[in-house]
Amino acid sequence: MEGLLDATLRDTLTRIGGVDLCVSEFIRITDQLLPPRVFRRIVPELDAGGRTPAGTPVRAQLLGSDPACVAENAARLAELGPAGVDLNFGCPAPVVNRHRGGAVLLDEPKLVHAIVAAVRRAVPACMPVSAKMRLGHRDAGRMLENAQAIAAAGASELVVHGRTKVDGYRPPAYWDRIGHIREAVGIPVVANGEVWTVADAQRCLAESGCDALMLGRGMVADPGLAWAVRGHAAPDWPAVAAQLLPFWRSVSARVAPRHSAGRLKQWLNLLRRRFAEAQVLYDRVRTVSDPRAVEALLTSAPDLAGHLDDQTQLVALVLDRDVVAVDGAAEAALG
Repeated sequence: MEGLLDATLRDTLTRIGGVDLCVSEFIRITDQLLPPRVFRRIVPELDAGGRTPAGTPVRAQLLGSDPACVAENAARLAELGPAGVDLNFGCPAPVVNRHRGGAVLLDEPKLVHAIVAAVRRAVPACMPVSAKMRLGHRDAGRMLENAQAIAAAGASELVVHGRTKVDGYRPPAYWDRIGHIREAVGIPVVANGEVWTVADAQRCLAESGCDALMLGRGMVADPGLAWAVRGHAAPDWPAVAAQLLPFWRSVSARVAPRHSAGRLKQWLNLLRRRFAEAQVLYDRVRTVSDPRAVEALLTSAPDLAGHLDDQTQLVALVLDRDVVAVDGAAEAALG
């Protein structure tokens, strides 16, 4: 989920917990070998063993259309120690598609195969190479061909968003079609798309037959969703609210002042789907752009002083149903 699920929000959401893995925002590959600083800027977790401060592994996602160039950059990325390399064949953004990136590549299954195969050869055999795709570009006519191309090229895992590029984010997501893909390939398939609630998650798993979910916008809107899907008590509003001020201060340190307030509003805009209290806070900051004024509003809000139970943050679960937090890759991630 490019422009949303960046390192700051990955840090925040994994502190709340319940997820096994994150995927970064995409790193755009064109015709150059990127310097390490570019990878580290987008995926700062590379400087911490490929993990968020809470210890959640992070796969770094690449987006590009030239097999040799993507592979060369994947090799350099692998040297920096991510928890894996993920390849983006799902981004529906028009500007990305116009430059031959993301979901538009699903019109060319042979190219998709070539990209995955080149990356698989370029990185150590022990490093996971996963891919994310939609059901197709204009329609789902090539969904099985693309999925089989990805699997045959050596991918270790495939995440499928249950809509086409043309569908965008309009409901519904076609989880049953993810099931058709799962039956057609011999690698693990992770279901993604339109999972906002526990009931959605249960239906998605049942209709797709998958054993794992990738959560995107649904978890941004409800940071406790992963815990709830696992059958555990989800953090309430005070627990989520306690993360807002640290999130804001981290954003302020990383983002230009003219953009920092927008990042907070972006998250609050999704949080208000789940929490009435977030609507109140969103209304207070909606017209505020000065970072100093935003800071003052947050520090004066009485319900932002709560704290997460330390035990909640430290519990490690091994469950039959895995939950994977979505990427920052711009559909990031998102669900």
